[in-house]
Amino acid sequence: MITSGISRQTWLILIGAGVLLSLGMGLRQSLGLFLTPVTSDLAITAAQFTLAIAVQNVVWGLSQAPVGAIADRFGLRVTMLVGAAIYVIGLSLMAAADGAIALIVSGALIGIALSCTASSLALTAVARAVSEERRSQTLGIVSAAGSVGTLLIPLATQGLLANYAWQIGALFFVLLAAAMLPAGFWAGGADQIPKRGDAKTTMREMVGQAFRNRRFLVMSGAYFVCGLNLVFLSTHLPAYLAICGQDPMLGAEAIAVIGGMNFVGSLTAGWLGARYPKHILLGLLYILRAFVFTAYFAMPPTPATTLLFAAAMGMLWLSVAPLVSGLVAEMFGTRYMATLLGFAFVMHQAGSSLGAWGGGLIFDATGSYDYAWKIGVLIGFAAGVVQILAGGPERRPDPMPAPRLATT
Repeated sequence: MITSGISRQTWLILIGAGVLLSLGMGLRQSLGLFLTPVTSDLAITAAQFTLAIAVQNVVWGLSQAPVGAIADRFGLRVTMLVGAAIYVIGLSLMAAADGAIALIVSGALIGIALSCTASSLALTAVARAVSEERRSQTLGIVSAAGSVGTLLIPLATQGLLANYAWQIGALFFVLLAAAMLPAGFWAGGADQIPKRGDAKTTMREMVGQAFRNRRFLVMSGAYFVCGLNLVFLSTHLPAYLAICGQDPMLGAEAIAVIGGMNFVGSLTAGWLGARYPKHILLGLLYILRAFVFTAYFAMPPTPATTLLFAAAMGMLWLSVAPLVSGLVAEMFGTRYMATLLGFAFVMHQAGSSLGAWGGGLIFDATGSYDYAWKIGVLIGFAAGVVQILAGGPERRPDPMPAPRLATT
């Protein structure tokens, strides 16, 4: 059993990482619920609001590699604690915002905070805390635990937004972010565990190896599409449902269902990743997402189809995290894992920014999300195919057979 023989220190690391993931990702993926009330109250456009989310994702992506390097150099604990404090400050600024500029600054601060607290550093702590044999399944379990926030936070937030000013919902986010401080302290206990990897290899040498590694480059490129599709969905689904005349609560329920099914998807991905090639599993996830997007957006939404779509997407959402983290650890070890995940995450967040802001621009220009989801489907399917065909280890040529002696 995977939980047998785990020390108290390891348990605290895993619990802390799970709480960081749960709160960090739950808060981030619920920000789209504020689009309608904030744009109405502050008299700003959808593109201005989504620009703030795009800035958040750009800053998250650009800062993730430097933050990962800082964590590898000075420790996960101090990095996570500083990040949790910045999260509190950023959300406090959002609660006090009176226009687009304040929201953009808040988004930038939240982006830095996510670099310090969310998936890259949290899963690095998990990978260091357990043996290689347990790594894939443990990453899946902690990623599954991290989906609890995505299940509960949107429902609570929409309930507040339906009955109070949106600023009350933002203050609720501030309180949740404060709970990340003790979680960061626990997860930071991974600093006391020896890092696995070649001790003679410097960080610069390891980064150079990664940028010459075809598997790493293909994985990072496909990660761009992952971010694009998921952040487009979490940002714009509530507004899309409102346009289609659905109850505003349905958007929150859909995000919550995604969070609930994340639990199953992450566990499944961790289990499969321990048994089958991770690059093939990643490619299949991207292809399946493209089919699910097409099936949903090709017809008018109903509560039943929306929740069914959310369940399918939930299975394919955070299931990427244990596979990507496990693949990086498999290729390069855990010594500089936070740094390497950070570089891969730059591509993810470039896609996230395009998904959030690009969706807003397309909607403002056309009054519809049709072009946005169609573009996402096409590049999502292409990314999955490339990940499967080019993301695996190089094939070694068969050795030449020994020449046969001539016989008379």
